[in-house]
Amino acid sequence: MGLLDGLLGNASEINIDDIKDEFTPILGSGETISTAFKVIRDLYVFTNRRLILVDKQGITGKKTDYHSIPYRSISHFAVETAGHFDLDAELKIWLSNSPEPISRELKGGSDMLAIQQNLASHMFSE
Repeated sequence: MGLLDGLLGNASEINIDDIKDEFTPILGSGETISTAFKVIRDLYVFTNRRLILVDKQGITGKKTDYHSIPYRSISHFAVETAGHFDLDAELKIWLSNSPEPISRELKGGSDMLAIQQNLASHMFSE
C-alpha cells in the first residue's frame, strides 16, 4: 500500500504477515487470515470463518474495536463505487437479524472490487 493511498483513505490490500502477530490471539482454533485491507488505520480482515472490521480509535490508535461478522450471518451486501462527482465508495453489510446495515465509507480509488470478491467468495463457499 502506498503512503499516499493510506493518507487519502483508500482501501488497499496488505500483506497478512504484517498483521499476523496482532490477530493470532483473537483467532479461533483452525481459523486463518486469508486477506486483509487497510484504510488509514482501520482494517478489513477476511478469515476463513468471519470478517473482522477493525476500528483503531483515539490519537494513538491504541484503543481498538474489533467487530466480528460470521459469514453465515450476512444475508446480503452492497458495494457502491465512487463516481466522478461523488468521490466516496461505500460498503453495506446486512446481517440476518438486523434491518439496518453495517455501513463503511471508503475513498475513491479503494479496491472495492477486491473487497466485494472476498465477501462473495467467503459467503458462497461451502
